[in-house]
Amino acid sequence: MPALYAGDHAFIFQNDDRRIVFAIPFEGRFTLIGTTDVPFESDASEVKASSAEIGYLCRCVSRYFRKPVHPGDVIWSYAGVRALFDDGANDPSAVTRDYVLDLDAPPGEAPALSIFGGKITTFRSLAEHALAGLRPFFPHMGPAWTARAKLPGGDFEHEDFVAFAQSVQQRWPFIEEQTAIRLARAYGTRVERILGSALSMADLGRDFGCGLTEVELGYLTGNEWARTADDVLWRRSKLGMHLSKFQAEAVAIYYGEKYAA
Repeated sequence: MPALYAGDHAFIFQNDDRRIVFAIPFEGRFTLIGTTDVPFESDASEVKASSAEIGYLCRCVSRYFRKPVHPGDVIWSYAGVRALFDDGANDPSAVTRDYVLDLDAPPGEAPALSIFGGKITTFRSLAEHALAGLRPFFPHMGPAWTARAKLPGGDFEHEDFVAFAQSVQQRWPFIEEQTAIRLARAYGTRVERILGSALSMADLGRDFGCGLTEVELGYLTGNEWARTADDVLWRRSKLGMHLSKFQAEAVAIYYGEKYAA
């Protein structure tokens, strides 16, 4: 929803049901509020935040902010289904958040490793744990090495993002400051693949708003598996929150004409 407070700090609120709720600065102009824990048994492709969940979150943060928060203030919402290991707990909030590995390796047969649970913040330790379990079957396996490996685009000097963003703006001075920051944050050093030898915005093709250009759309399609306008505006970025309805429709029309196949 529209930003509820100034500053780049987040809040963690203790709710009266003993759960915690977050309020986090989001996309420079908004406050992101979450999360909920409710069982979900329907089609995961149709998951969305229910009116009950939105009301729950609004009531929680309204206990702490001077100005009450209402469901009608919500600009956009999203939801996801998180797979958890069924440990028999009746309360969804009490179900373990740890991942569980199950190795099935009968003598003389190929091993099968099943992974239950897990989340993006523990993906490296999960991967290392999984390979450690398979090590007996791969005696020539090397040691773990990913803990210090850079993620794609993360290999900028001294891990100084501010300096890197400034270098992007200095190298391509025709790009607006906010666009340079957005591109640096989204792509890191891979921004070179988008901006390359461009000397002006005209070299990047049509600008749909917020610096989203034809060249960037092409990069997202060719390198990050975007297949629809929603992939670009909501899944690869959150530009859908910043573009006008007219601009978003223009992206959808262009994308459908050029990339629909």
